[in-house]
Amino acid sequence: MFTNLKITEIAPNPEQPRKFFDEAKQKELTDSIRKNGLLQPVVVRSVEGAETPYMLIAGERRWRSSQQAGLEIIPAKVIENATEEEAYVLSIAENVNREDMTIMEEAGAYADLKAAGWEPLKIAEQFGKTETHITWRLGLLTLRPEVAEMVDKGQIKNNLAWHIAQLSPANQMVAAMRYVRGDFDSEAEAQHFANGLKMMEKQTSLTGEEPPSEEEKEKRQKAKKEAKDKLGKAEDILIPLFEELGKQKPEDLAVILGGDIDRYVRVVGKIYSQVQQVRNLLSKAQGIQRAMQDDFNKAAVEVQQEAAQQKAAAEQSAKPEAAAKAPVKPVVKKTASKPAAPRARTDGAAKSPARTIPAQKKTASAPTGTTKKAAAPASK
Repeated sequence: MFTNLKITEIAPNPEQPRKFFDEAKQKELTDSIRKNGLLQPVVVRSVEGAETPYMLIAGERRWRSSQQAGLEIIPAKVIENATEEEAYVLSIAENVNREDMTIMEEAGAYADLKAAGWEPLKIAEQFGKTETHITWRLGLLTLRPEVAEMVDKGQIKNNLAWHIAQLSPANQMVAAMRYVRGDFDSEAEAQHFANGLKMMEKQTSLTGEEPPSEEEKEKRQKAKKEAKDKLGKAEDILIPLFEELGKQKPEDLAVILGGDIDRYVRVVGKIYSQVQQVRNLLSKAQGIQRAMQDDFNKAAVEVQQEAAQQKAAAEQSAKPEAAAKAPVKPVVKKTASKPAAPRARTDGAAKSPARTIPAQKKTASAPTGTTKKAAAPASK
């Protein structure tokens, strides 16, 4: 049912799936409400015993802008007897298809439902999505915070984000930073690089753990030469051919090729399809090669750091030995000065009783009455 409520009677939902509100769009909505009023009611549910009697289910942006526009009373649809889970589902339903809801907010909302026992298929049916869409969104939740922020800002697209999310936190940062700084010509290249990093994490190798035999080396050299020869022929023959054909006018080709033009359209189409397939294959190989190179460079740095640590440890252990071999200088004891001879007492001087003042001894022991405390064990 619809009713008018005081804006102070409504509290925002702390479990609101949307956390980010675009300031520029919020200002536009505020200006519109200030001029035209709130045209679409907010959705609330009653909360018994709470300081604020109603809590928002949907329409937080409208509620915020109404406050900023100075409205005191706004129209609201009250949902009676709604459980927290039902209210949350309604809140997601209102926001999930909005352009200004970030992909990470969407993923977090689905994760909350999954934690409540919802299966991906049920979530998909509830919000009109495919099960794959839900699964991919949930897969983004393994992104480290810095990379998730790049995704929310649109610096990394959704599809690439999923591939990066499959990596370890350290490699996520490597793939994300290389993509953002423009190391790849396309998103596909970045995906292939991420997949290559994943192969390295699984310790997948093209050569195996054992060094290749002489026979295997010879086969590889032969395969490399053949591939280079074939690709070289394509570069020498096909590129100039298509460059020359590309300069022709369509009407000239229609006359030159005549009735054979249908056949050549099919031939070139087949060549184009094969070229696309080979290009994709080479791009994947390029990603693997780049990942292998990064892995090799990382291993080289680790070896250098290990060598530096061993050197520093060796130098440190050599210091006590050097100190032990150094000649010990004899300690020269200072002789105590002889006490001055006592003055002769005058006859009129009163005799004072003789006092013996014992010399103060230096000691490392604790004062009497105190006990040494045992050293506390190192905290784990």
